[in-house]
Amino acid sequence: MPSTIRALRGATTVAKDDPLLIRAGVQELLEVLMDDNDLTPGEIISAVFTATPDLQSEFPAHAARVFGWDDVPLLCAQELAVPGSLPRTIRVLLHVETSRARHEMRHVYLHDAILLRQDLLSD
Repeated sequence: MPSTIRALRGATTVAKDDPLLIRAGVQELLEVLMDDNDLTPGEIISAVFTATPDLQSEFPAHAARVFGWDDVPLLCAQELAVPGSLPRTIRVLLHVETSRARHEMRHVYLHDAILLRQDLLSD
């Protein structure tokens, strides 16, 4: 199959609002997304990160830069403050170039973020 552009989702949670924890959480999330989808850094087109309002000490995009994504266009936004929503959550939407079919893409939800997509537990 020829290469095409696909969107890939992921999320993770951190224990508290701490720059080191946010960096570690983003790094873990990106590593698992890349490993589970057999991606190389050159196949990443762009990434959009969101963080819940209770995470203010670090930009997830900066954490991706520290991870080594120097030439990937990155954007951060704040997640909506919906009452009762999962706290301390970082989400990412990756745009990637891949030969994988849409149904072969593996979205990744780590730690408490699995509560956002329990339908993926059987994968």
